[in-house]
Amino acid sequence: MANGTRTGNRVTSRGRAVALGAALGGCALVAASTTPAAAHPSGHGHGRGISYAALGDSYTSAPLVPTQVDANCARSDRNYPSLVAAGQHVGTFKDVSCSGATTNEMWKAQGTNGPQLDALGRDTDLVTVQIGGNDVGFGTIIGTCAHLAAQDPSGNPCERYYGSGGYDQLALTVARTAPKIDRVLRAVRDRAPHARVVLVGYPDLLPDDGSGCFPSVPFAQKDFPYLRDTEKRLNLMLRLVAAWNRVDYVDTYGPTVGHDMCKAPADRWIEPLQPASPAAPAHPNAKGEAVMAQAVLDRLERHRARS
Repeated sequence: MANGTRTGNRVTSRGRAVALGAALGGCALVAASTTPAAAHPSGHGHGRGISYAALGDSYTSAPLVPTQVDANCARSDRNYPSLVAAGQHVGTFKDVSCSGATTNEMWKAQGTNGPQLDALGRDTDLVTVQIGGNDVGFGTIIGTCAHLAAQDPSGNPCERYYGSGGYDQLALTVARTAPKIDRVLRAVRDRAPHARVVLVGYPDLLPDDGSGCFPSVPFAQKDFPYLRDTEKRLNLMLRLVAAWNRVDYVDTYGPTVGHDMCKAPADRWIEPLQPASPAAPAHPNAKGEAVMAQAVLDRLERHRARS
């Protein structure tokens, strides 16, 4: 067990980490299809609404999106879990998403918010999880790249900074985050063994075509495609870890392409560093949260249709 070998159908944590790291290190650009393990039939037919728990970070909690219902976690009652709950036959809804959460906060309290995994139980039917952005360092990356842009607005100072050691530090950080996501999903399975588990990816933050919009979004021109690719690498990692754990992955990047923070206020679903609509900088506004909710609902509906 300690050396990461396979015993029967079981793989040790170290073995899983090695396999995931190898896939990401090789820049695997394939997304295995997910075949979730058997779960409750979502509570239907049992004469009760489903029990739904939402775990996640600020992209889940929706800071500043009206109406805020938890000051500690900057959580909105119009975030995508709330909209998913409204679109499902939900009897019990626990939203413990919290701004600033990393994978550590699945097991640790965050202010008045207890460990997020404590929201789960053997009677939980549906779990959505959106985590990993803070492990990679979204906030620090944005601040660093915005600061460096002034040195070379038409170049790629951010990419050069993160590649100064001879390798892409952000790519390595994404790869190192994979075992953390894997551990979270295994813990979710342990605590909610009958639940349908959905891992939610991150929406499109920057123009998918690699174009920029300095100074509205203060990154150097050639850093826009680098940062876009970094987010895509994060989402690919999440998709691969979801497949490894046989849970659903929901793509929120595709549905939000064309509505990134560079777009005009009327067209964007992600607010720039100086928001025009109520939302945190570089986060989804109410429209963005609604689109992510629809992506989750569509995934759940496809599963029901297959069943």
